[in-house]
Amino acid sequence: MAGSRLKRTWPLYVLVLPAIVYYVLFQYVPMYGVQIAFKQYVVTKGIWGSDWVGFDQFVRFFQSYYFGRLLRNTLLISLFQLALFPVSVLVALSLNELVNGKYKKFVQTVTYAPHFISTVVMSGMIIAFLSPSTGIVNKFVSWLGGDPISFMTKPEWFKSIFVLSGEWQNLGWGAIIYLAALTGINPELHEAATVDGASRMQRIRHINLPGIMPTITILLILNAGSFMSIGFERVYLLQNTLNLQASDVIQTYVYRSGLIDGQYSFSSAVGLFNSAVNLVLLLIVNQTARRFSSTSLL
Repeated sequence: MAGSRLKRTWPLYVLVLPAIVYYVLFQYVPMYGVQIAFKQYVVTKGIWGSDWVGFDQFVRFFQSYYFGRLLRNTLLISLFQLALFPVSVLVALSLNELVNGKYKKFVQTVTYAPHFISTVVMSGMIIAFLSPSTGIVNKFVSWLGGDPISFMTKPEWFKSIFVLSGEWQNLGWGAIIYLAALTGINPELHEAATVDGASRMQRIRHINLPGIMPTITILLILNAGSFMSIGFERVYLLQNTLNLQASDVIQTYVYRSGLIDGQYSFSSAVGLFNSAVNLVLLLIVNQTARRFSSTSLL
């Protein structure tokens, strides 16, 4: 029975094989090196030859001068991003209600386009827009009678600039999944609700939102699994010595301590701590979703 089933479905296994190979080679095999977080790694001795120090590297990080600042910045930026999670849902619901086909395609193109701009180019655009001398934002501020603001050198502006620019870049792309879920809702439900006198807002509230709620739940769980992983590239590109107090996060600290300072064991311990927090949050949110709804990852 199993042999005949495999004979019928082997093309499907061939299709999924590259993904399995990718995850094994680039996600699971590198986990072998995680053990250096518990050792005093010396390149000449190798992983096995280096001395075992247990949790000393983690204790060193928790007691370091930068621990409070790194954790605070990472949590505040992550919470700010999580607070904007419903925005993509609102965009998808709004786009779904547009009836003019050409206008709908135009709005979709405008909202999707920033996603395809590279991180380096996007960061350069943000710096150029916010320049105190030539930036379009400060030109507008001056036109209103205000004084130019050096946004990129003021720590109090960094979190807002980082999160809002990221939301702008990924807003339309994040709505695609919800739009796909909305297309799966039975049109007869809307027809019946219209006949019963339901308004557009009532149909959105009682048909569309419940219809895409499983998708929202799954994406919220996945976001919780990457809650502490803000993303290194854009933070690093927007970071400078003047805004370091607000822009220094765990990922940038791992880069400095590991690749620049050569503290491989210490940086591995910091990165492992970050991943462990993400895993715990993923399990907690997944368990909560399973308890209060029928949708969860496991």
